[in-house]
Amino acid sequence: MLMKRVFSGIQPTGKIHLGNYLGAVKNWVDSQGEFENIFCIVNSHAITTTQNPQELREKTYELARVLIACGIDPKKSCLFIQSEIDEHAALAWILDCNISMGEMSRMTQFKDKSQKNPKNINVGLFNYPALMAADILLYNADLVPVGEDQKQHLELTRNVAQKFNRDFGECFKVPEALIPKVGARVMGLDDPTSKMSKSANGANHAIFLMDTPDEILKKFKKATTDSEACIRFDENRAGVYNLLCIYETLSKKTRESIEGEFVGRGYGDLKKAVAEIVIETLRPMQEKYQLLKNEQGYIEKILEEGRERAREIAQKTYNQAKTFIGLV
Repeated sequence: MLMKRVFSGIQPTGKIHLGNYLGAVKNWVDSQGEFENIFCIVNSHAITTTQNPQELREKTYELARVLIACGIDPKKSCLFIQSEIDEHAALAWILDCNISMGEMSRMTQFKDKSQKNPKNINVGLFNYPALMAADILLYNADLVPVGEDQKQHLELTRNVAQKFNRDFGECFKVPEALIPKVGARVMGLDDPTSKMSKSANGANHAIFLMDTPDEILKKFKKATTDSEACIRFDENRAGVYNLLCIYETLSKKTRESIEGEFVGRGYGDLKKAVAEIVIETLRPMQEKYQLLKNEQGYIEKILEEGRERAREIAQKTYNQAKTFIGLV
């Protein structure tokens, strides 16, 4: 039986943090025996905000090293750089011409990012969902891992695929969302009402994958909790709930057993326990990352092989879309 194909992408901006790992990368690694995985470093998406060209190149390769250090196996998964396959931008143009202004104007992420960066509201930011749709549809993905903030973009992808298939012929597979039950949304340690983010300014907001044990412990000690004494899973108590969800994801214990573990104990014990399990989880990744820093040729070879595997699929899909729409 053929495995279902999964496509996912991650931007090479900022430093990858615990939320990225638990919400996406860990699930990518864990699913490598279950799905045919195609993972893309979406550097073209990154330039919707102003980037230093040299830093963007460096961060692109740095992210590749991080993903491999986290457990992405190039023998099991296809890993490549988005900008090295021209069909992404080419298909995005075709999709742009088949998405209404009304549909695109309803994308809440554009509104949010425009408010945060009012001096950089560009056409690329507005059309971002079309490029995301092209990323997915090029590879005939069955499933796309998405967080809550990306569900709207995936729905647009589904809509444009269905519309294109109806109007021009069966070209695209219509993908389904793959949403992990646990760890899909890790919140900031300093503000547990907002999602952990690369761009947040707070020094204690995020745990970065390359943070030292001392930095991790310090950040968790300062994590926001509340004035209640009982440690239990309660979504209305955002800070404690966030810490417990992190612990649940990494320990693989049941909620009942976790609550039992902390009966009669305080928030200091909870924070220490979460910090320790995060430190031990990140330790082997950090060690492997340090080794890979001296293996640039190895990283380039993996990305080159991934590019060729991905390009074969992308060219076939794009040429079919061109033919259907009358461009050849």
